[in-house]
Amino acid sequence: MGSCNKPQQQQQQHVQGPIIIGAGPSGLAVAACLSEHKVPFVILERHNCIASLWQNKTYDRLKLHLPKQFCELPLKGFPHTFPKYPTKYQFISYMESYASHFNIHPIFNQTVESADFDKGSKVWVVKTQEVDYSSRWLVVATGENAEPVVPRIHGMELFNGDVAHTSVYKSGSEYRNKKVLVIGCGNSGMEVCLDLCRHNAKPYMVARNTVHVLPREMFGFSTFGVAMALYKWFPIKLVDKIILLATNFILGNTNHYGIKRPKTGPIELKLATGKTPVLDVGQVAQIKCGNIKVMEGVKEITRNGAKFMDGQEKEFDAIILATGYKSNVPTWLKGCDFFTEDGMPKTPFPHGWKGEQGLYTVGFTRRGLQGTSCDAIKIAEDIAEQWRTVEDKSHCDSHIILLNNS
Repeated sequence: MGSCNKPQQQQQQHVQGPIIIGAGPSGLAVAACLSEHKVPFVILERHNCIASLWQNKTYDRLKLHLPKQFCELPLKGFPHTFPKYPTKYQFISYMESYASHFNIHPIFNQTVESADFDKGSKVWVVKTQEVDYSSRWLVVATGENAEPVVPRIHGMELFNGDVAHTSVYKSGSEYRNKKVLVIGCGNSGMEVCLDLCRHNAKPYMVARNTVHVLPREMFGFSTFGVAMALYKWFPIKLVDKIILLATNFILGNTNHYGIKRPKTGPIELKLATGKTPVLDVGQVAQIKCGNIKVMEGVKEITRNGAKFMDGQEKEFDAIILATGYKSNVPTWLKGCDFFTEDGMPKTPFPHGWKGEQGLYTVGFTRRGLQGTSCDAIKIAEDIAEQWRTVEDKSHCDSHIILLNNS
């Protein structure tokens, strides 16, 4: 006799507090703030560790681009023993101690397939492969950098060498003595080029778009810190002029080396669009002496290399895509018009942290960990206020039931 395999029953789990999707810095920050308010929560994480982007998809020599005081999460700072610019591994250890300190235990290997608001029961239903979670509150903490952006470039499939996104790049040691085309001139692209130089590779960096390159420090102070201090007293356009004057004095005019600046100043551009200036940690010196070659733009990829917009054609052993990341919210959050097609809140900072029907977002401010901390505090306070109302009502209902039974 044949047997019939019945589909496994999906488990149902109602969560008393909010469901937080994502156990990166954003999710941990909200969880810590909720813990301080004594509000329970569940964190769902698709990978097998916290801060998976930092642990699995960053290169070995990565350091924080800003001083540690600008990168702390709420309620617990970095150890005093950490340097001004902590390494990738120090930041990961900070995240792990942060989670331990606030007794945060995410449920790992929980890929969210969909999240929907059920209008009938007025709860969010979050489906994973095995469990349907439900809650009055949903916190989207998957952030701006959930998925690598892989551009379509004509001829890419024909290339004979290796093609890799920076999400899988670890060290220039794998590219020793090779000619490498790095597509992208943001912080990742520039730092990968610098790392390649230090391993005797020959990087060619494509700078198709304009970008601001600023010194990481100005006269012994963090450039970001200087800009924020000036911003308290002066108009943003004047702050940008001061920063660019100092930059030209320290680095020279980057236009001369193929790195063209945008017309909008670096701080104004960052606040308006989220586009982060590149902070120089040695790249400009390597560009000046010709160890990093700057190319204008790729027209097409060939079997052995690439053709460029200016007519040049060169051979390469490998291609690295420093083309950034994107949000993945539109792939799983259903029936909600709070986000754009690009997976970013339609409402700009500082009001994009709260939607309707118990929906919250954190890590989408384009203002780094400072923006994350700001939103995490607001979210926890808002949910805690509602939680106390729910708790008070349940205690009242219990008291009435006890009276009726007596």
